[in-house]
Amino acid sequence: MTYPDDDEDDPTLMRNQASLTTSNGGIWLILGGLLTLICAVILTFELPLDPPGVALFGLVSVLGLYAAMVVVRLRTEPGRKRLGTMAALMIAIAVVGLGCVVAVAAAAYSS
Repeated sequence: MTYPDDDEDDPTLMRNQASLTTSNGGIWLILGGLLTLICAVILTFELPLDPPGVALFGLVSVLGLYAAMVVVRLRTEPGRKRLGTMAALMIAIAVVGLGCVVAVAAAAYSS
């Protein structure tokens, strides 16, 4: 018996998406930059709020993760490894940004 997941050429599988197989990485930089900009603006407005340092940590981390994304795009050979790493960095930007925003908002709400 064969299952649909056994078909390696199935374009509907997550691992066969064009953005993870044939892209040159430019779209990841554009969307990652947009996400970084949104996170940076929100975290900048949260800098004076308590707890001290959380927004600054988030801001520096998000900018550092985007810089790592640019380095990966410029230094890694084209292919799945580059695109997978860029996707992981973009997810990390979202997680760190959201985590810091929620932490500051929760502290502000509780005080």
